[in-house]
Amino acid sequence: MPGIPLEPPGWPRPRGYSNGMQAQGALVAVAGQIGWDETGRLVDGGFAAQFEQTLANVLAVVRVAGGGPRDVISLTVYVVDKQEYAAALAEVGAAWKRLMGKHFPAMALVEVAGLVEPGAKVEIQGLAAIAPP
Repeated sequence: MPGIPLEPPGWPRPRGYSNGMQAQGALVAVAGQIGWDETGRLVDGGFAAQFEQTLANVLAVVRVAGGGPRDVISLTVYVVDKQEYAAALAEVGAAWKRLMGKHFPAMALVEVAGLVEPGAKVEIQGLAAIAPP
């Protein structure tokens, strides 16, 4: 396994993320991705649809490097509206399970005033550690 979860003894178990991940293998930095499809258009369907496409885009970059969801060790999620994120949490969780399964890397959620692409609601930047073949 390229990334090993780091959970200090005695700490409460985190929900939906790991407190830290130890990288093993090649480190892959994934630039901030947004919810656009392969034609460069933002997907329709609101926050949850953009989140799912955004996460799929992060994984597409990881796959080009020879990795997959379990190789992702860190994600930073930028949202323009934290309340919109919270309202879509059930759908976001379902999308997460479809794409990442039960793998939870180290993560942070940051509310921002805006993203570079007009209409983008979420951007995700990531790190993956991919074991040699």
